[in-house]
Amino acid sequence: MDYLHGITLEKMLNELVEKFGWEHLGYLIPINCFNHEPSIKSSLKFLRKTPWARKKVENLYIERIVN
Repeated sequence: MDYLHGITLEKMLNELVEKFGWEHLGYLIPINCFNHEPSIKSSLKFLRKTPWARKKVENLYIERIVN
């Protein structure tokens, strides 16, 4: 089953930030765009260019939001 079908990266990120906040999200996935002056725009730009980081966000979304 494809849990991410129809879910945009922006929607995932917004829901994760709403649930955890930037500080805890940066703890769960320690990447600079979550820990240093975080914003949705800058994080989306980084995640779209960085497949390994995007995969971590997708996995966290499935584990914590979908399930």
